[in-house]
Amino acid sequence: MIGRVTSTNTPTETERAIQTVWKLESAKLIASIARIVRDVGLAEELAQDALLAALSQWPSEGVPRNPAAWLMSAAKNRAINLLRRGKILERKHSELGYEADAEQERAVADLEAKLDDQLGDDLLRLLFTACHPILPTEGRIALTLRLLGGLTTEEIARAFLTSEPTVAQRIVRAKRTLAEAQVPFEVPHGPELAERLSSVLEVIYLIFNEGYSATTGDDLLRPGLCEDALRLGRILSELATHEPEVHGLLALMEINASRAAARTHASGEPILLLEQDRTRWDQTLIDALSSAPSLQNYHLLPSARADLLCKLGRFREAQAEFERAANLTRNARQRERLLARAASAQAIAKKS
Repeated sequence: MIGRVTSTNTPTETERAIQTVWKLESAKLIASIARIVRDVGLAEELAQDALLAALSQWPSEGVPRNPAAWLMSAAKNRAINLLRRGKILERKHSELGYEADAEQERAVADLEAKLDDQLGDDLLRLLFTACHPILPTEGRIALTLRLLGGLTTEEIARAFLTSEPTVAQRIVRAKRTLAEAQVPFEVPHGPELAERLSSVLEVIYLIFNEGYSATTGDDLLRPGLCEDALRLGRILSELATHEPEVHGLLALMEINASRAAARTHASGEPILLLEQDRTRWDQTLIDALSSAPSLQNYHLLPSARADLLCKLGRFREAQAEFERAANLTRNARQRERLLARAASAQAIAKKS
């Protein structure tokens, strides 16, 4: 939480605070507004209006004690004013045939109530909308980084070594396509979920992959893109807790990201995996599989570990892991195979 900044602070400091808050909160703002207006382009415009208000007021008034709530309130008020002007209600009136005044008041009240709830669902809806398969891959990536990553058009262009006008056109076309196709702002269900989830995961992975192994330019790594992909993956894993592919992708990205500091020399030259200084790997990003409760009785974990121990020449330890795996499996053929490998490891250990 950022405390109130006094008016003696320089505009640069205040603008920096605004940029930080926007980076952290913009996706939530856009997602919450988009659920009501059902148009991600319009939702972004309303959120941007709130940002402009902050840039106008905070340098002189100071950063509010709760800047995220201030921005949400400002965006909410703009959405309410839009409703009051009838630009959204006109469509509702023609469809439902309600009295304008009564319907307008109900819609405003509904908006005020709904904006404070279901934030997690809203973010998930926004992610599925931005990654809709109706959009080309480049459009999905640019729109996702813009709406959920909080990146500016300039930042996206710089990250992908693309011109700013090109990225801007991709974003505009993506928004227009979603609006013209009347893509619903929702999380898909049933058979459609698998296809749409695959599209979301593809976008996140492509963003990470471009950061992990850049396809163009002089640098091997673009850490900013890796961080953006990891942030999106974590959001998705918290919101789609029962989707194993989501957790699998996040684990894959984190194990690869953990090696970032050891992958290049100071000159930028790549370092092969077997030559990397493993003390530089980020242990906080590596999955502690052996201690995971859900894997305590999973025979393939000690089996895989035994395989790795064999490759390291630690055959006594490998024998114990193969035997442990054999005791855990309920399949007779697998048990026979694991015990045979345990015996083989034991024989090699005795010779060495």
